[in-house]
Amino acid sequence: MEAGISTACFYPEYVEDAVSFLAENGAKNIEIFINSDSELKKDFIYGIKEKIDGFGIKVVSLHPFTCGIEPMMFFTPYERRLYDILEYYKKYFEAMNILGAKIFVFHGNKPQNHFEDERYFERFAKLFETGKEFGIVVAQENVERCVSGKLSFLKKMAAYLGNMANFILDVKQTVRSGENVFDYLDALEERIIHVHYSENGKKGDCLPFGEGDFDRVAFFKKLVSFNFQGNVILELYRENYSDYDFLIKNYFKLKETIKKSALD
Repeated sequence: MEAGISTACFYPEYVEDAVSFLAENGAKNIEIFINSDSELKKDFIYGIKEKIDGFGIKVVSLHPFTCGIEPMMFFTPYERRLYDILEYYKKYFEAMNILGAKIFVFHGNKPQNHFEDERYFERFAKLFETGKEFGIVVAQENVERCVSGKLSFLKKMAAYLGNMANFILDVKQTVRSGENVFDYLDALEERIIHVHYSENGKKGDCLPFGEGDFDRVAFFKKLVSFNFQGNVILELYRENYSDYDFLIKNYFKLKETIKKSALD
């Protein structure tokens, strides 16, 4: 288990500037949030690779900017859209191969766009298999505004898809869904391969490490109990912290705590 940090914390700063800051300030594991189509061009991606290689950074995961159109492209009866978007997502997977990233973040459908659960799982399986061709694991994130926000859906998905069902646990999204993060941990355990971390409490539902009422000690102990070996990625919004100096220090606090948890 290791700590990481997402370039999403810097939005709307350009992703290359976020990577530069993290590189120059000692971050070693990062998630890259692609924000525009031009950022998938190979010259752009190779520019990022040159930077991360120079500083010994590992890109562990990638988040697509197209998550907002996934309901329309993956989950309607108009199948041409499905095959078009599968081809488009290969651009992400090719970029990930260049960067060395292995986990791809998937949001999925929204409740208002009615689509049978079993058909959802079958469409997800097509994307999973496409990613597998590139050595990529496509993982379902729990997102409050999506059908994946409910644990009941994720449990059904796990039962239906078996080994193809891997999950990204977003702590703040469990709060926004009105559910308990420990219920997710208990139900999904080793199927959780990646974590988006923030804390919550009276001050809000997306707080920096150490600033919430969240039982972080029990959280990390639970991850250790089922031998979690992924990354716990600090993912905040720009309004959730004061400045970049605070952010990088917060990342190192998270990193140190995770290191201690793994040794206990």
